[in-house]
Amino acid sequence: MRAVMLSGPGPVENLQVVEVPTPEPPPGWVRIRVKAFGLNRSELHTRLGYAEGVVFPRVPGIEATGVVDDPGTSDLTPGQQVATMMGGMGRTFDGGYAEYTVVPRAQVIPFASELPWPALGAVPETLQTAYGSLTTGLDLRAGQTLLIRGGTSSVGLAAAALARDLGATVLSTTRSPARLEALAAVGVTHPLVDDGAVAAQVRALVPDGVDAALELVGTPTLPDTLAATRVHGTVCFTGMLSNEWLVRDFYPIGYLPTGVRLTAYGGEASDLPAAVLQRYLDRIATGEVTLGPVHTYAMDDIRAAHTDLEHGTKVGKLVGLP
Repeated sequence: MRAVMLSGPGPVENLQVVEVPTPEPPPGWVRIRVKAFGLNRSELHTRLGYAEGVVFPRVPGIEATGVVDDPGTSDLTPGQQVATMMGGMGRTFDGGYAEYTVVPRAQVIPFASELPWPALGAVPETLQTAYGSLTTGLDLRAGQTLLIRGGTSSVGLAAAALARDLGATVLSTTRSPARLEALAAVGVTHPLVDDGAVAAQVRALVPDGVDAALELVGTPTLPDTLAATRVHGTVCFTGMLSNEWLVRDFYPIGYLPTGVRLTAYGGEASDLPAAVLQRYLDRIATGEVTLGPVHTYAMDDIRAAHTDLEHGTKVGKLVGLP
């Protein structure tokens, strides 16, 4: 089979399309014929050397969407549509940047959809992260206000769509005025230009501060996001678009505003119930929900895709097609 191989941490030139043996599923694992694979910041971090426990060379990719090719001893059937994500994909074992991938049955989610594969490939990890952040991370409820920091990322766009579907009022940020319309297109009520200090803008709209905030940029903007949140409100740290995630010399009383809660979210396939995946695929198909634009790349263009991923040149989800 053809696969993208990452020889080691470094520039995009370390990504090469190679021929490797098609993997065989050991007991309890399933082989999937990959139809589309999403690109994620996690793979960028792996390429830049920020991921722990990775043994190189490695096929990257923490998610894939396709059809069951060899179900092994599982309850799945050949040809069945499935998605898979996380669980060590692309780090401790080869991931989704390939024509075939082999993963544990426990992280395979069946679904049925007539959406095209590029659209399907954009959904699983993005939906899992957005859904988990809003539910487990924030316990967001209808009628509440939500601030999304890093709103034109794929997770930011998905979180806005899901929050609006839930009945929340959404404020979301972008550093580029040209991208404000992209935020409005997914249901953001108050698109904001991020100048590095948005708390004042937020409190001009919501004087007491928002009920919940989703931090996708990282530690450089986290103090300002906390400052935009009300007493007894919650901030969920999920993303690291800035590639910065450590708080140096953390002093909680000085760092956290009085009464503001800070949580984090980093989920697995088990955090995305099959019924939730199916529900949103159905709603995307009918046009009731959009998770934002999708940009596709052939496997041979993986270096261009990673360049766009690294520099944030696209709004929405990047998807590779084997």
